[in-house]
Amino acid sequence: MRTAIKKTVTAIESGDKAQAQEALDTVSSILDRYSHKGLIHRNKAARHKSRLNAKVKALSS
Repeated sequence: MRTAIKKTVTAIESGDKAQAQEALDTVSSILDRYSHKGLIHRNKAARHKSRLNAKVKALSS
């Protein structure tokens, strides 16, 4: 999970929106799976997804 988040952040910092969006899709899936299994709280998963999504959307502007 943490590795996927780091890869997403790295893609965002590089400025490649396509790669960042792909990494965001992957990390969103992982976070959903972990929260469903009870490994992390659902609010933590939502917080990570929201913050990463905001950063990806900021790339286009």
